[in-house]
Amino acid sequence: MRLHQVVSLAEAAALVQDGMNLALGGMTMYRRPVAFVRALLQRAARPRNLTLLNFTAGYESDLLIGAGCVSTIRTVYCGLESFGFAPMFTERANRGELQVLEETEASLSSGMRAQMAGVGFMPSQAWIGTDLPDLRPDVKTVIDPYSGTLLTAFPAIRADVTVIHALEADTGGNVKINNNRGVDLELVCIADMVIMTVERMVEKCEPSVDGFIIPKPGATHIVHAPRGAYPTSCYPDYPIAGGEIMRYTDACSAGQFEDYLDRFVNRD
Repeated sequence: MRLHQVVSLAEAAALVQDGMNLALGGMTMYRRPVAFVRALLQRAARPRNLTLLNFTAGYESDLLIGAGCVSTIRTVYCGLESFGFAPMFTERANRGELQVLEETEASLSSGMRAQMAGVGFMPSQAWIGTDLPDLRPDVKTVIDPYSGTLLTAFPAIRADVTVIHALEADTGGNVKINNNRGVDLELVCIADMVIMTVERMVEKCEPSVDGFIIPKPGATHIVHAPRGAYPTSCYPDYPIAGGEIMRYTDACSAGQFEDYLDRFVNRD
């Protein structure tokens, strides 16, 4: 059973080492662990050669990619939703500087289910008859011993560290997220270490119509990080800061990513 520690952002960020599989929670532009990513980028020695795992990747992932921290990404989508493409992902992928491990909803969900079940792969009818296996030679096929049907055997997916931003945590280690959960519960289950950044610390997390409680075995580390998802949203506390996202895309379009990153890392 996991035991949790309450730590600072800097202490949590120091736990991510070069070459790790790093999973980031949230969905598209909602409840992303931006404050944690900022703490990673504030390190004197930023992590390198990370494999980034997201169901969907957004602003926070694009910052890590642009900063040169990510060598491989596994996701079904990397973008800024209505704000357009993720500019640094697009640039680095087109240059061949970023390995994009082809994934679909089926392959990611099957791989996570395999890890949660403690088996090496999860069989599925997905990808059969498509060209996707040509892009992923590591994905094998098996024969169903009962029906003789050919199935795809999606390998188990694990994370060294999962980071999720949530609404609140209590002194017992329970964490409350909003109902836009994405695959955060699965990311908790497949990781060796789970860091939860939270808007506030409370005496006791209470169930509500807007929230879902991840019970105390879920987190290994809890960080108090108010507005930790900004400029992405954290319903019901604050919406997407569209102006900031547009400043980011404008800076990247003008070839000024490094200037934006410097302001992002060093702002008060």
